[in-house]
Amino acid sequence: MRFRLNFFRKSDKDLGIVKENRKGASLQARKARVGWLFILPFLLGFVLIYLPIIYSSLKYSFNEIDILTGGGYELVWVGINNYKAALADATFVQTLLSGIEGLLVDIPTILLFSLFIAILLNQKMVGRAAFRAIFFIPVLLTTGLIASIDASNVLNDYMSSTTEGIDTGASASSGASQIVSATDLQSLFSSMAIGSDLVEFVTTAVNNIFDIVNRSGVQMLIFLAGLQGISPAIYESCQIEGASAWETFWKITLPMISPMILVNAVYTVIDSFTSENNAVMSYVNTLYNQAGDAKVISSAMAWMYFLIVILIVAIVAGIISAFVFYQKKD
Repeated sequence: MRFRLNFFRKSDKDLGIVKENRKGASLQARKARVGWLFILPFLLGFVLIYLPIIYSSLKYSFNEIDILTGGGYELVWVGINNYKAALADATFVQTLLSGIEGLLVDIPTILLFSLFIAILLNQKMVGRAAFRAIFFIPVLLTTGLIASIDASNVLNDYMSSTTEGIDTGASASSGASQIVSATDLQSLFSSMAIGSDLVEFVTTAVNNIFDIVNRSGVQMLIFLAGLQGISPAIYESCQIEGASAWETFWKITLPMISPMILVNAVYTVIDSFTSENNAVMSYVNTLYNQAGDAKVISSAMAWMYFLIVILIVAIVAGIISAFVFYQKKD
């Protein structure tokens, strides 16, 4: 008997192969086009508005303004003389160094506080959504018109006054906004082997608690999103294995949210250096409104400030990136 063997060729669908639609673009390509369309207004605004301003600022920083007799002005190339004049300004240098020193305190303090609050708000409790909204309210109150109103209110004037403080109850020179002093903490930690630098750090953090809470809202939301992205099955496995809450935090929670720590650190640096109450930016704006060569010198200060911010962001990102854990999803 002759047997005819029929070989049936499996279809691409049976083999699990999805062919790209030849008549139209693939889904990934369509998503890419939608993404470009989404950021198109920003790209147009950046190219048509921001780029000319950036070019003019950079050009002014290397030139000197010469007022013409018949009206108008012309730019005279002076090289890096404006940058030398900016570095020779003792007030600018001192303000810049003070801002960088304050940033060394702000970054760890804001990250620790926002992470602590995010962990608390991630717990199952009654009214969790209301508590999340309450902690984010200071972010809304310190932006836009509300921030301008708050900057001139009576409570702010009282907090910045030099009336009798509440740290000792007797010092007439201490501000009312000072909650504790280094002397108070030094006496509290007298029986502990704690250095003066740590005492000063804690003192600064406690006295700036109002500002820290206001600037921790966005970081708190990012940390909260990262905590909610951790699979509950991982924590269940830790409980089955008998891991304590302390071990679970250091071995599971902290590594899993380390990418958010990097994002929040970069955001905190940029937010600190670009806020409206930033002393360096205020000084540059004040100098720009003065007569003479103040406009070109202030442009040089702004570019020096920009490069320093980029350098600090690169250093912070480089240090934290060495400890970031990225989960592989196959």
